[in-house]
Amino acid sequence: MEKLLHYVWKHRLFPLEAMYTTDGQPLEVIDPGLANPHAGPDFFNAKVRIGDTLWVGNVELHLRSSDWQRHGHHTDAAYDSVVLHVAEVVDADVVTSNGLHLPQLQLSIPDHLRQSYEELLRTDDYPRCWRVLPRVPSLTVHSWMSALLCERVQERSDRCLQRLAATDGDWNRTWFITLARNFGFGVNGDAFEQWATHFPLYAAAKHRDNVFQLEALFLGSAGLLDEEALPPSSHDAALVDDYYLRLCREWEYLSHKFQLTSPMRAAAWRYLRLRPQSFPHLRLVQLAQLYAHQQATPDRLLRAADRTALHQALETGVSDYWRTHYLFGMSSQRSDKRLSATSRDLIIINTVSPMLFAYGQAHNEEAFQERALALLEELKPERNFILRQWQQCGIHVETAADSQALIQLKRNYCDRHDCLRCRFGYEYLKREK
Repeated sequence: MEKLLHYVWKHRLFPLEAMYTTDGQPLEVIDPGLANPHAGPDFFNAKVRIGDTLWVGNVELHLRSSDWQRHGHHTDAAYDSVVLHVAEVVDADVVTSNGLHLPQLQLSIPDHLRQSYEELLRTDDYPRCWRVLPRVPSLTVHSWMSALLCERVQERSDRCLQRLAATDGDWNRTWFITLARNFGFGVNGDAFEQWATHFPLYAAAKHRDNVFQLEALFLGSAGLLDEEALPPSSHDAALVDDYYLRLCREWEYLSHKFQLTSPMRAAAWRYLRLRPQSFPHLRLVQLAQLYAHQQATPDRLLRAADRTALHQALETGVSDYWRTHYLFGMSSQRSDKRLSATSRDLIIINTVSPMLFAYGQAHNEEAFQERALALLEELKPERNFILRQWQQCGIHVETAADSQALIQLKRNYCDRHDCLRCRFGYEYLKREK
């Protein structure tokens, strides 16, 4: 509940009558200060008038003033800059490490605010604030969605830049890892990133003109050529499958040639509730095709003129064997098994846009950052349960920019019960009963 007290202070939800410190001095809050999300006092650079004196400094809040000593602030010089201590219950004196007795304000959380907040925390509904959403002004919705989109793109850009740092500034490898991760389409995203991070890209570059050898490298390094990786349903058939045996022999040759001694554990890959066209074997083969034909190079994708050009660059299928198989030794109806238009849109959303933004940040070129955001405005939104729930509450989802904003809202606010930082949560808390 201390978060709610912070909320009351930050938004100046004070009683209408005059305020006084606990020792009877009149108190005026001119500026509550800037919230501090890190260690140290809760609010920086607040301005308060106590009696006839204007104080500029930090403010610390607790549910009970005795928490000051319980948290060790009385021995911490970082709290010597506090000019006012705020508590819902004042049950102790507050003294800094240099012996100064701080003025205190007893600040109550309004009953209606406490009740609304407890409702948000208790409900199993999603979204929790559905009651107020139809009444939220469109300008508020638009501004909050824009802020959420920027948050999400920035977070994803930061991950790209972290990969760039981990690869010593190698944009090609950063691109490969980011693209590979998103070929996992959520379920196998972590496994694909783990695989791509350790994949011998230098070895693949020497055999780019031979798709069969690339498949051996891709599948072998992923651990999917190990006999233990074969599902029981196709195990015996795979062991006499000519293509599988040829790949195994090729992987044995290539792994010896490039001294590749640590393939990935096959247990890292997930199959449960996956459609066959999303099995990691097929995704890796599709990725090998893209790599072989050099269609989706960083330069081509970063400079693609529009969504159509990006779709053409990302168009990929499988080699002949995989047109009639989903797994080794398990035949299927013949199909090109091409990457669908919907999947390519997801690659643009999750790979191209963040990489564009990251590239623009790294090179201080705003045009790339603007293009990253414009791409999301061009694309259709994802379709999933999260977005359907918001739409039922009256939030319009027309583009990928909208869907990305709402995914950010769910993961970084709703799932964390962080309604006090959400503008929709603010509207819920201030509503009239």
